[in-house]
Amino acid sequence: MRSDGTVPFVMIATTDSPSLWIALLPLGCYLCALSWAHLRRRPLAVSGVLDGALLAVAVSGLAVVGPLALLMPVTGGSPWSWPVLSLLFALCVAVCVLVSRPRMVVYNITVEQFRPLVAEVVSALDPEARWAGESAALPGRGFQLHIEGNGPLRTVSVVNVGERSAPEGWGEFTRRLRRAVRGLRVRRSPLGGLFAVCGCLAFAAAAWLSIGPVWMSAAATVPTTLPSSAPVSAPATIPGETNAGSRGSVGA
Repeated sequence: MRSDGTVPFVMIATTDSPSLWIALLPLGCYLCALSWAHLRRRPLAVSGVLDGALLAVAVSGLAVVGPLALLMPVTGGSPWSWPVLSLLFALCVAVCVLVSRPRMVVYNITVEQFRPLVAEVVSALDPEARWAGESAALPGRGFQLHIEGNGPLRTVSVVNVGERSAPEGWGEFTRRLRRAVRGLRVRRSPLGGLFAVCGCLAFAAAAWLSIGPVWMSAAATVPTTLPSSAPVSAPATIPGETNAGSRGSVGA
């Protein structure tokens, strides 16, 4: 508060801005990465672990201003509060990634384009492979797989669904499938532009919340007290008129 009883606008406007800035920045980066993946002329194949880690980084800012911020009073304001809470969030993400089934995620491709590639790789790995719908069993390699597709988002994943699968067979399958995906040319997804716009909006909002109030602090203030009224001064009197008035009253 200033000496004249006013509070600078920046002190009020920036109370929650850093938290919102932290929440929007990683989300904007993730949206821009999705835009790049969908605007490529070739599909992008990533492992399920990497896909889950990138998604966790994208929502880490939201976790900081949400659940982790709610746990801050419990820590008692210790300087180790944020490192411990961040480690707790990382452990939760690691557990979720480890308990999930092995998978490979491919962006900017449809199931119709992806299935022939998988069938070609499966037949090359194990001639005795058997198909049942979108699932295939490779007894010679010791694992089973299933194709999952999300049509509107042009994202497909192949999941290892076997209870007892051989890591060597699955690793060889993913390496060959990644090479096959790189050789396929596809059209650009219209979702790439949408993700780019959303990412730019997130960056713009983060920039405004972080530096916008500073620019306005010099011109805007919020008054907290009413200005005091100025004292009314007595009208000035002329000495001659005062003496004349006194003599007049005496003569009367």
